[in-house]
Formats: sequence, C-alpha cells, structure tokens
Amino acid sequence: MGLLSSRASITCYRVEGKVPKPVTETVEAGLKQYAIRNIDNDPAEKAVGWTSFANPFVPVFSNASFMYGHYIIFALRMDKKSVPAKVVKKYCMAEAEKRMQKTGQTTLAKNEKKQIKEKVLHELTLRIPATPNTYDLVWNYEGGRLWFFSNMKGANEELETLFAKTFSLRLIRLFPYTIADLEAGLSDTERDALFKLSPTNFME
Repeated sequence: MGLLSSRASITCYRVEGKVPKPVTETVEAGLKQYAIRNIDNDPAEKAVGWTSFANPFVPVFSNASFMYGHYIIFALRMDKKSVPAKVVKKYCMAEAEKRMQKTGQTTLAKNEKKQIKEKVLHELTLRIPATPNTYDLVWNYEGGRLWFFSNMKGANEELETLFAKTFSLRLIRLFPYTIADLEAGLSDTERDALFKLSPTNFME
C-alpha cells in the first residue's frame, strides 16, 4: 500500500540534519547513485535501491521529477528472488544422477553435493525474475520530517540504512517515547523520569 492507496501503513521519521544546497541537485545525485539495479539476469538474490514514485519499474530522477514544493517524493524498491526448496531439490537430484552416471559412482561425497547445490542455485537464480516490492516515501526537507509507507521491520531497516548512506542524514523513528524525548520540551527531571519508564504488558 502506497501514498495513493485508500489505506496505508505509515512510519513517521525525524530527519536529523539538512540537505546541502542546491537541494534538487544533491538529492538527484544521491538517488541516481543508489538507484535500484536490475538483477533479472544476475545471480544476485536481492537488490535494494531508490526508484521513481510515478514509475517504480523505470527509475527516472531527472528534471526534478521528485520535487513537489518543499516535499520530495520517491520510493524504496526491494527486489528478491526466491527459488522454492522443492525446485532446488528436483534439479539437485537430477544433477547428482547425471554426475554418478558419468563417473560410475554410486554415492556422492558431502562436498560434491554441496557443489551441485551451489551450481543449481546459481543457474536457477539467473533464470528466474526478481519479485519487486515498492514503498513510497514523502520527505519534507524543510521541516525535517519523512513519512514512509510501511511498518514492516525489514523495509524500515533497509530505508534507514540506505537513507544514511545516500544523504549522510540520520532517520529517527517517531513514536510516543521518542516524540516525548525530542519534541515535548521536557525538563531534566522529566527526562530522567521518562528514561526510567518501562513498557506495560497488557497481555498475560
């Protein structure tokens, strides 16, 4: 579910630091440098990178297409290949049988089975296309806020890592605790009390 969906899961972040000026050129350079790469004919099993909000399958970041006033809108894309275990087993057994017929062996050693599995996985990952998943984000670079349209742990972790690498800016996830600490204007005494709080378990 993304920015234009009728329902959405959103994680709010505070962006620590400012984008070096000129903003448009800085952001465009970062997005292009870490744009998603195509792994359909590559043995890689996973790729993570930036892509366009308007056209997530053909990343284009030229002509300030990601700028909307003080907002920057683009998307994180994660491409993954997943070969079913039964398919791997099928091809491994066929390859093992072929090797035993060729060599006259009746069984294969552990390292030979390992080599066969690695060969089969390599060949299969070259043949299957990657499944893409995209997650929109809206970044108010003047206000230091970013809204990421996912609550999935893996997607959020990839966002935080790639964002820091791309823009040298830190993302702080906002939830009641961090909002109180960072934005409630607490006194030292109140902040000490906040640090001593612990979660309440509402389920036994």
